[in-house]
Amino acid sequence: MGEASTPSSVIPIADLRYRAAVPPIPATLRPASGQLSDALGRPLRDLRISVTDRCNFRCSYCMPKEIFDRDYAFLPQTSLLSFEEITRLARVFVAHGVQKIRLTGGEPLLRRHLETLVAMLAQLRTPGGLGLDLTLTTNGSLLARKAEALHAAGLRRVTVSLDALDDAIFRRMNDVDFPVADVLAGIDAVLAAGLGPVKVNMVVKRGTNEGQIVPMARHFRDHYGGRAVLRFIEYMDVGSTNGWRMDHVLPSADLIERLGAVFPLEPLEAQAAGETAQRWRYRDGNGEVGVISSVTQAFCRDCNRARLSTEGRLYLCLFATQGHDLRHLIRDAGASDAELSGAVAGIWAGRADRYSEIRGSGITPAGSGERRVEMHYIGG
Repeated sequence: MGEASTPSSVIPIADLRYRAAVPPIPATLRPASGQLSDALGRPLRDLRISVTDRCNFRCSYCMPKEIFDRDYAFLPQTSLLSFEEITRLARVFVAHGVQKIRLTGGEPLLRRHLETLVAMLAQLRTPGGLGLDLTLTTNGSLLARKAEALHAAGLRRVTVSLDALDDAIFRRMNDVDFPVADVLAGIDAVLAAGLGPVKVNMVVKRGTNEGQIVPMARHFRDHYGGRAVLRFIEYMDVGSTNGWRMDHVLPSADLIERLGAVFPLEPLEAQAAGETAQRWRYRDGNGEVGVISSVTQAFCRDCNRARLSTEGRLYLCLFATQGHDLRHLIRDAGASDAELSGAVAGIWAGRADRYSEIRGSGITPAGSGERRVEMHYIGG
């Protein structure tokens, strides 16, 4: 059974933190074709769904403790989309061409009975009759106890965030004194449950954990035999609470040069259009690594991702300043599935976002002075 939602005429203050527009419903409704494209010809293939804005870590690059303290007003339970509402919206997106759904947060495993939602989404089929690539991104803190239930529910893959192998550095970065050993135990539990290979994401912040690049690579190539793939992510300017500066960014090109001096590498071809990671193979055949160059090498032109926030706002870019309020259509407007489909089609068809590409050209992107959505609220 999913979670019940309680519509309310009172809008919690927490719901007003970001701008959102109620999308119009087109006068003429057309059936979804599975081939929806935006204004730049990019198809809709990937939907990231945030199931909670809460997290049990306080990483400085995402949810710094001085801002997200005990007095911070997270969204109340009644504001969150129910599992039934999430599944209904996901069905609309799948009809428009989405093939992959990633559950994210905050920390998604803090959402109670998440395996119930996984089981509901696992029943969805693409217009061609295929199941979805259903994945989860997590900090790994609760994986050991949840891995088997998630696999049984139909989850396909897991991505784990781990920013250091050195315990002291990792505890400082998560800022809640959580040990590396427990994250590694979660990875082992996922692999034992049959959810491999696991992707392990390391956000590299210059001056903080760059010394962990080689130890992390050595550990995952030597201990997992290709069952865990490490990916290095450039420290991104998402939101406005993490104090981002360009001199905190270690460019991926520099990272690959450092890593290649220890473990010779050779580049690999992309596996699919819209893939964010550039992949490199160890020349000795002992696995691969990836780099996500979200600051120094924008991949906007192939971006096929939409993001649904935990209370039903659709965002078209990780650096967006405004969302589209789909929850209003469901709860307040009583929109039919056909009307929801038409609204989503209109939103995506008008999408022209390419924030990172414009920023990389040296031009200040329009709206960059406005408050951007935070990582914890919309997921990575």
